[in-house]
This record gives sequence, C-alpha cells and structure tokens, in this order.
Amino acid sequence: MAQIFPRWTNETPRLITLGTLAGLGVVTFALYWWASPYHTDVGYKPKQPVPYSHALHAGELKMDCRYCHVGVEQGASAGVPPTATCMNCHQQVKLGSEKLKPVYASWADGKGDKSIEWVRIHKLPDYAYFNHSAHVGVGVGENRAAIGCETCHGRIDTMEVVRQVQPLSMAWCIDCHSNPGPNLRPVDAITKMGWSADLGWLAKSQQIAATLNPPGSLSQAQRFVDGHYQTYATASCSGCHR
Repeated sequence: MAQIFPRWTNETPRLITLGTLAGLGVVTFALYWWASPYHTDVGYKPKQPVPYSHALHAGELKMDCRYCHVGVEQGASAGVPPTATCMNCHQQVKLGSEKLKPVYASWADGKGDKSIEWVRIHKLPDYAYFNHSAHVGVGVGENRAAIGCETCHGRIDTMEVVRQVQPLSMAWCIDCHSNPGPNLRPVDAITKMGWSADLGWLAKSQQIAATLNPPGSLSQAQRFVDGHYQTYATASCSGCHR
C-alpha cells in the first residue's frame, strides 16, 4: 500500500515543538523589551513651556549646572530654578523675545504669582529614595569623590531639548553601587561635561571605591565573618527603600 503522507512529515511534531519554543522566546523578549525602561523611558523628551536650550546655556555659554540647580550639593533634590534666576539675565538679555513670554508673564516685575510649569523628565518611583547630595559628594577626606552630573544625565551641554539618556532602573543603579569606581571623579569636576579620567585617577578611584559601602552594593551586602555570612543593613534594601 502506497504511503499517504511523505516521509518528511515524520518531523512535523519536532518542528512544531521547536517553532513553539522559538515563538515563545521571541514573544517573551519582545514583551520584556517593550516594558523595559530602556524602551519606555530612555529618549523621553517632552515639550517644555519655554524652549530652554541647555546646548546654549551649559554648552556655548559654559554656565555651571549649580547656578540653576542650587540644591544638588546640599539636598535630596537638585531643584528647578525659580523665575527670578532666569530674570537675573533676561532683564537685559533677549528682552521682548516671543520664546520668553512665559518667563516674563511669571515674573511680572517681581509680582508674578504663577510659576513656569516645567515638565519633569527624570522620575523615580515614590518608593525609591534618591539623594543628590549623597552622590555628588561621596567618601571623606582624601577619599572624597563625586558622581558627575553627566553620568546620569548625559551630555546635557549638547542637548537643545533635554532627554533622558539612562533607564534609572533598579538594575542600573545596582550596577553602579556594586562597582562605583568607573563612575567616580574629583569633586571639582562634578559639572564638567566630557570629563575623562587619566591613569592616575583610575587607580585612585578604585581605592576610593573600596572604602565606600553604598546602599545596594551586592559585594558589600554580605560578609563572611566567624564562619557565617552577616547581612549589613547599610548595604541592603533599606538604603534606597525607606
């Protein structure tokens, strides 16, 4: 009796199984990427009420970040500059500019009662505690160093429109906390864009990193003491989740 189905159909169950597994893998990766901060957050650049150019102010004019974000070294929040800060210059510069109408309306000769409604770009969940001052100044004495603005915010001095360049995810934070050395720089280079370490600093940064115990550091969360592991709270979840 002649065969009804060709011989290759014997491979159908195996091909179906392999195809199903491959399809599930593709779907899983697609869903993971679609929901990842690398996809949902990186590149976010909302339209602001005033077309403020960091490329002009921080890049061409070399204004220090701390002139506007005054809380970055002393507080948890870097802060958004009040209208008065803008008017320090724009009472004389670009007077009557159409782009600056919201600034002048907010100022109204010092009597304005409406703040400029800037759109926040970099956001963390409410359950995650982040303190700017703890990052721009780490260590003590000779081991004093900093995480520069550029590390988290990118080359802000080249951005006409500010965008998010890092995912700010838990995994991204832990990567740095576990090995902060490559991201450390001298405290006088906090706001320097395009800064790069020389060989001397690369060696010193690793020495400084060894003295730190940043919250979330996987290498410091547990230590083997007297024959058993001990968990240190300063390097545990409570460092960032309070």
